[in-house]
Amino acid sequence: MSSSAQLEERLRAVILEQPDVVLDDPGVMEALVAANDRALGANVVDMRGIAMSRLEARLDRLEDTHRSVIAAAYENLAGTNQIHRAVLALLDPQSFQAFLTALETTVAEALGLDALTLILESHQADQAQDVAQASRVLRVMPKGATQRYLGHRRDTPPAPVTLRQLHEGDPEVFGNEAAWLRSEAVMALDLGPGRLPALLVFGSEDPHQFTPQHGTDLLSFFAGVFERALRKWLA
Repeated sequence: MSSSAQLEERLRAVILEQPDVVLDDPGVMEALVAANDRALGANVVDMRGIAMSRLEARLDRLEDTHRSVIAAAYENLAGTNQIHRAVLALLDPQSFQAFLTALETTVAEALGLDALTLILESHQADQAQDVAQASRVLRVMPKGATQRYLGHRRDTPPAPVTLRQLHEGDPEVFGNEAAWLRSEAVMALDLGPGRLPALLVFGSEDPHQFTPQHGTDLLSFFAGVFERALRKWLA
């Protein structure tokens, strides 16, 4: 018996003993199907081969979808963890000044932000500038400033969260950091009866961090917690 025949016998024995090894190897199966097609000739339509090709294409699509779902789940989990850390940072401060400092440091870092601004409206914004100067994240603006910044009509309530991409940020809102910002999340805040509206604005140098295609559930939750914390200090 020749060495070639001996090799074939060994391979045959392995395949007969472990056929799953062949069936589980896509490359080997493709080679076997291709060899079968060549043996049939060009004039024979192999319905089994066509069906297998379609099944392979469907399997590839399912695997792509599976990977996308897993990636989205991990991303959502990471986002939830970020929000949780930021919420805990809101609950720690024992004074309003410490609250503003936490926004500028711990909260901004937990959420991966390049800029964060709290906009409060005031009937006497000019006289309140000394308050705003106490923190880099606080802006006191005249009545109607939040509507103008959101760009919505007065007869319609603002969206709870607005995500948008930027050519650059607004210097009045973000100061010197505005030029580098490429996307922002704007959260409308309701501070209770008798109080003017406010905005919490997140800025990012990444144009894809905040886009209209993203979900807003986590940011809506954070804005709700932030509203309640801010009402306590303003009271």
